[in-house]
Amino acid sequence: MSELAYLANGSLSRLSNVVKRFEKRGWMERWPDPDDGRYTIAALTDAGYDVVVAAAPTHVRSVRRLVLDQLSAADQQALARIAEKLRVRPADLA
Repeated sequence: MSELAYLANGSLSRLSNVVKRFEKRGWMERWPDPDDGRYTIAALTDAGYDVVVAAAPTHVRSVRRLVLDQLSAADQQALARIAEKLRVRPADLA
């Protein structure tokens, strides 16, 4: 949950509230980390994954229209270079 909060650029308490709502809808589940009880593992259920898959085309169209279509080819190349430098890998969170 801590890593997810970091990646979502939000607080752990805010993420916990969102996950609680998703659990009520059957989209997520969470349980204590068996290796370290101080941590909580959160995962999408099959139903939650289906929601993500269903939302993806609309999300991609919106990002293209609102962000990428507004950028020149040079701007897009610069954005790709910057994004690569900022990309977070799970090992970087430890």
